[in-house]
Amino acid sequence: MNSSAKGNSPSGLAIWSAMIALYIVWGSTYLAIRFVVETMPPFLAAGFRFLIAGAVLYAFTRLRGDKAPIRIEWRSAAIIGLFLIVGGNGAVMWAEQRVASGIASLMIASVPLWIALLDTIRPGGRRPNRWVVVSVIAGFIGIIILIGPSQMVGSQDQVDLLGIAVLTFAAFSWAIGSLYNRGARLPDSPLLATGMQMLAGSLGLFILGTVVGEWNLVDPAGFSTRSLIGFGYLVIFGSWVGFASYIWLLRVAPITLVSTYAYVNPLVAILLGSLLAGETLTPRVLLAALFILGSVVVITMRQPVRSKAATIEETQLAGGND
Repeated sequence: MNSSAKGNSPSGLAIWSAMIALYIVWGSTYLAIRFVVETMPPFLAAGFRFLIAGAVLYAFTRLRGDKAPIRIEWRSAAIIGLFLIVGGNGAVMWAEQRVASGIASLMIASVPLWIALLDTIRPGGRRPNRWVVVSVIAGFIGIIILIGPSQMVGSQDQVDLLGIAVLTFAAFSWAIGSLYNRGARLPDSPLLATGMQMLAGSLGLFILGTVVGEWNLVDPAGFSTRSLIGFGYLVIFGSWVGFASYIWLLRVAPITLVSTYAYVNPLVAILLGSLLAGETLTPRVLLAALFILGSVVVITMRQPVRSKAATIEETQLAGGND
């Protein structure tokens, strides 16, 4: 929507209400994921989440009259879904069996650092300015601070290195998918494209879950109440309410404002993890958050403004998070 349109512009209260909802919804998905994987196999749980969410989005957009996607659009959606849904969200689901939700949110907050780094080495990529270079370095220093005490066996601040490695892979995969999306052939409707990516990603998650033998771990009678609530929350709020709010905000609010979710969500995740899941909030975590989120703020503000369509797929589906 053109901000100069008279009589149709939403109020500042409406925009900020949507922003606060986005902060809370996407920031809380990390905690919901932690609850889900307590009693549900991670890849299959993520597969069913995105199958349900993607099917509803796809059906909704087709019923409202969106044009049927063609083969090349499905191919692009499948590739993006592989990197974002399977490599990104699936890896976060698995890692949160071993790593606190607040730590996971900080690691995924590093996605813009990977995007900035990869964008400099890919053919036709942008050369970073000095602010971006300094920010990338600062962000990775934050990650080192976060995992440094892990080398001290028995330390109260010990972090699971395998979980951190998987989260690093998740952020890296998300960055690749985001960069690929910039030139990919996709439907004009962001909701339709997202539904397609979710469906393609769910298929990949089901295959991955089958390969690692998760079907043998499915025990509906053993699913805890908070795992079931967490799963429903991810589908309804994380995938539908959160993304609908995001799409609306992209139409009516400045991209620089909307993009603030990237560094507010981890703060929400850390706070909720501490309050509701008893996760330890140490000075080391706060210092790492300062480095990582500070670098993300600078990169977000210093990068050239992208089109709204190009911005959509760089959301944190993973807590992730859609």
